[in-house]
Order: sequence, then structure tokens, then C-alpha cells
Amino acid sequence: MLTTQQKVLRRFWYAVIPVEDLKEGPKAFTLLGEDIVLFLGPDGKPAALKDRCCHRTAKLSKGWCKEGHIVCGYHGWEYDQTGKLAHVPQFPVQQEVPNLSTPAFHCQEKYGYVWVALDEPLAPIFDVAEDTDASFRRIPQFYEVWNTSALRLMENSFDNAHFAFVHKGTFGQLDQPLPEKYEIKETDYGFEAETLITVANPPIQYKISGTDAPTTKRHMRNKWYMPFCRRLDIEYPSGLRHIILNSATPIDDGHIMVVQWLYRNDTEADCPAQLLIDWDFKITREDKDIIESTDFDTPIDMGRRAEAHMVSDKPGMIMRKRLMDLLQKHGESEVFRAA
Repeated sequence: MLTTQQKVLRRFWYAVIPVEDLKEGPKAFTLLGEDIVLFLGPDGKPAALKDRCCHRTAKLSKGWCKEGHIVCGYHGWEYDQTGKLAHVPQFPVQQEVPNLSTPAFHCQEKYGYVWVALDEPLAPIFDVAEDTDASFRRIPQFYEVWNTSALRLMENSFDNAHFAFVHKGTFGQLDQPLPEKYEIKETDYGFEAETLITVANPPIQYKISGTDAPTTKRHMRNKWYMPFCRRLDIEYPSGLRHIILNSATPIDDGHIMVVQWLYRNDTEADCPAQLLIDWDFKITREDKDIIESTDFDTPIDMGRRAEAHMVSDKPGMIMRKRLMDLLQKHGESEVFRAA
């Protein structure tokens, strides 16, 4: 599936950039092949516009912000957060500003990030109860480009069969290749998947897991939010919760911005945030290396038989079917590269 060619994917929310970054000025981003510019409006809330001035098509992201407006760096034309042209410095004071605009997109702040939907959203951004729970802390982990597609990352997130091999250098056990099964419950937003796995517990993970035993259990209650967000909810026998949220935000067909943040029910004194960031970063390096070696054009039409499958692929197969159903519901068919 070529994500930029599937119009319905424009109707979902994607995390695009940490909101703190916008305090430095406007930022460019490409979402589903669409060049957008992000900036803070007069109320301090983020706004997203097409990254083109309607005068001579210069990128607005080359400009700067002025009292909640974005100023084009070419001729100084100013736009408000709705995309409406607000000021033309070359015009005399008494001359009326023409009724011109550049397209605006749905935009809001949530969980410390700017979220954008290019077209009318089909559903609101998913809720994370721990974000307002005083017993949890939120830790931004990383925000970076991966050379793959969003569906590849989503499938990998629910693939228990890769742990022993891809993660043999962190928590995987190479001598235990048989994956545990997921109990899956489909929902209107995607699915919930629960499983219990045994993992290696190296010394660096002692504070993270709350035990110094050589192995430990992970009770995982995970969620997939269509199309490309997931919740990895790990509970250790110690009672510690390690809840990772991801948005695999499609930049274009072969690149995604991976946004990852974490919730923990402990304190900085119990387990430093940097230790948690470094450990999860090491794990995701293992994922990144192997996922980037796959073909980004992930087939969702199972009838094409473009890839082989095994029983542990069930979560990914459900994803493919649900995405195929989504396309068909909105009058689309899968767009993929010609053989």
C-alpha cells in the first residue's frame, strides 16, 4: 500500500512534532506527501497551513512568526492561523488586503505533540488516561525519521515472533523462539491484544523492571489505533508499568516520523528518565535496523498473496484486513507499485 495514494488516510490524526519546537519559530513538515508549515497562533495554540505563499509560492516555513501570524520570508506577506492573508506590507495603509488564503489543516496539541489531520477527521485522537493520572509521569523518548512505512512498524509492534531474534541483544532469548499467543479483541478503533511473555532481564534493566532476577515476565495489554498508532502497556510482576505510545506518522510512501513517549508509575529517584530513554532507544535500534531492510510497500490485500504468513502474524493480518475494509468503505482500492 502506498500511503500517499490512499485519500482516506488523510482523515486521521498524526503526531508530527513536539510542540516545544514551535517556540523557536515555524517548522516545516511533510505529512502523507503534503508539505505543511507549523507555527503557534496568537493564543499559543499550534496551527498548520500548506507550506506555500499564495503570492509567488515560496515556502512559508522559510519565514518567521509575528504576533501569532506567519510571515513569508520572500515578500513579508502575513497569514493568520486559519491561512487567511492578513497583511501585505507593500500595500498603502488605506488599501484593503485581498481576500486570499493558503489552505489550513486540522491541528491541535495533545500529549506534548502537535497533531495534524489533513482532511476532516473520522475520529478524535485516542485518550491516554495516564496522562492526567498523578501517579504516572510522562517522558518524551524520541522523534526521528525511519526509512520504512507506517504499517511495517505497526505490525512489528505486535509481532511476538521476532523478540528472540531481533532483540537477542536486549530482552530476547534466542533459545526460546516459540512465540506466546495474543488474545485479541477487535474494537471500533482497531484492536486490543493481551499476552504474557518471559524476557531476559539484564542488569541494565533491573531498575526498569523492578527485579534483579535473570528473567522476568511482561504482562502486555496493548492497543492498535487505526491506522498507525499503538499503545504498548507492559506490567512487570513488581507492579511497575511501562507504557509506550507511538505514532508512526507517514512522511511519504517510504519514510515515517516515529514519535515515542512513555508513562511510568514510579519516580525519577526510583528510575532516572535518561535510563528509560536509553534502554528503549537501544531496543528500537534493533527494530529500526531490521524494519528498514523490508519493502516499504506493505500489501494489505491478502488475496494478492504477495507475502507468506504464519500463525503469529495474526495481529498484522487483522491490521491488513481492517485497512482494506477501510479503503473499500470509502470507495478506494489498494494502490501499490507495479510489479
